[in-house]
Amino acid sequence: MDAFLSLPTSHCHAPQPDCVPAIKLKNEIKARAATTDESTSTIIHSALCTYPLSAAGQLPKNESLMLMIRRQRTTETVDANGRLPKKLRKTYHDEDFIMHDDKKLIIFTTKTNLSTLKQNKHWFADGTFKVCPDDYYQLFTLHAMMTNAIIPLVYGLLIGCLFHFSQAAWRQVQSKGLTTKYKEDEVFRLNVKQLIALAFVPLDQIIIGFDLICDLFDDDADDLLEYFEKTRIGTGRKKPQFDHKLWNIHDRVVATVPRSNNSVEGWHNAFASRVAISHPTIVKLGEKIRRKQSKFEVDIAKILQGHNIKTKKACYRKLDERITRLANSFDPTQLDQFLKSMAANITL
Repeated sequence: MDAFLSLPTSHCHAPQPDCVPAIKLKNEIKARAATTDESTSTIIHSALCTYPLSAAGQLPKNESLMLMIRRQRTTETVDANGRLPKKLRKTYHDEDFIMHDDKKLIIFTTKTNLSTLKQNKHWFADGTFKVCPDDYYQLFTLHAMMTNAIIPLVYGLLIGCLFHFSQAAWRQVQSKGLTTKYKEDEVFRLNVKQLIALAFVPLDQIIIGFDLICDLFDDDADDLLEYFEKTRIGTGRKKPQFDHKLWNIHDRVVATVPRSNNSVEGWHNAFASRVAISHPTIVKLGEKIRRKQSKFEVDIAKILQGHNIKTKKACYRKLDERITRLANSFDPTQLDQFLKSMAANITL
């Protein structure tokens, strides 16, 4: 009968307890990468918070940890025909959620959302670029005002851009070399703000108001005024690049409708922070939109039941009240004073 005897060899080693924390850390990172949408850096930093310094030498390089996370991420994506996974085509309440889907545009919404949009006459739109998948340029959303809440109802992945009046004015001040003058010259600063205040006068007073403001500027602002005339006011028979109705908000202020898209832009900023990853896959972004839809279905139900889901800060409420009072008390014979008063409430 043959027998085998195993003897210790010269390659036996003592236990290496310092390797254990590194193994645990890698397992933790893999688990979080597979089950969360946290950014790569967030996962690594969180895992390292409690890592023992005595075992630091056993850690892989940071690049290796990042590669591990990328490999661990699930790579569910569109099918061969470019269609999104089946689960993203329904809301959590099993309602159809995709109105349009092709290689250039995807629209997420429901029949209920569209019905809600139709029933509310004040709509708001805004876009963001940060959270878009690499194949898309912008996430564009349509929101409706329900009582005092702005609710997102349509999400579109598309190419597009927005033009904000006051931001455009400030960029022109900068590009014309007038930034220092704006900061140091109080009269010039007020005059620039009066150009923005034209957005608050009735439509038939825009050109009259612009002529009044032009007389207040020195010659060094000719290029700035020429820009406004070309893009916002118009010259003789030549129409401006942007029709007066596109940027004038007098009627909205009188009707106490929000003057800007701040609420919508705030929603985009919050949404981007929740997505956490810049330029996620279309599937990951679609799932985030699907979750937001579920949340706002609850908000809509609460609004329809008479609940107030959002309260505006006192400082903004008082500003709204001042601007509304000014707009409601507009007197065409006091146009110059109106522009100065409104300009005092404007911040670029």
